[in-house]
Amino acid sequence: MIDIIDSTFITSAPNVAMAPENELQNEVVFMARSNVGKSSLLNTLSGRKSLAKVSGTPGKTRLINYFDITLLHRENAKKYKAFFVDLPGFGYARVSKSIKKDWEKNLTRFIAQRSQIKLFIHLRDARHPELEIDASVDEFLHESCREDQYILQVFTKIDKLNQKEFNRLKHAYPDALMVSNSKKKGVEQLLHVIYETLFTGHKHDTL
Repeated sequence: MIDIIDSTFITSAPNVAMAPENELQNEVVFMARSNVGKSSLLNTLSGRKSLAKVSGTPGKTRLINYFDITLLHRENAKKYKAFFVDLPGFGYARVSKSIKKDWEKNLTRFIAQRSQIKLFIHLRDARHPELEIDASVDEFLHESCREDQYILQVFTKIDKLNQKEFNRLKHAYPDALMVSNSKKKGVEQLLHVIYETLFTGHKHDTL
């Protein structure tokens, strides 16, 4: 079993040039359309209610936030260090066009140039799985990622689906993980995938 035993906010960066120095490829990027539950999931994973700030105004956060994470493997009692990277939410209509253009340019540069990233976690709302913006982000990730980087799709808010809707989603996206912050479903599996991807050198079945 994998647990996060320590998590600390490190810094906020406006672009890739201002990102913290790091000699290891141990960064996990969390990215999502605004209001999908990204901050809530980071808080659930870390076991801290306020590690990532949950904004009442979707699209407000425009900085790349870094968190220092310590994971513990309960079976061998070993500790592992990683960085969680919280990217600004994308695709929010109230952001002005000029800000949105600069913002997206910074994010695409960060994704393409930050070699320390090992895993991209693309969060998607289970209630709206076919949004064009998510398809575009998924396409961009697959075009930008190197061979030593991985992409994982995670559907949030699965507690909002009935069984028929859930089964349809699983059939459409068999390699994705399904999570619920409120019900704590899928969180343990997600942590296990993060650990395996970063520290075992094995490609997990869902990746």
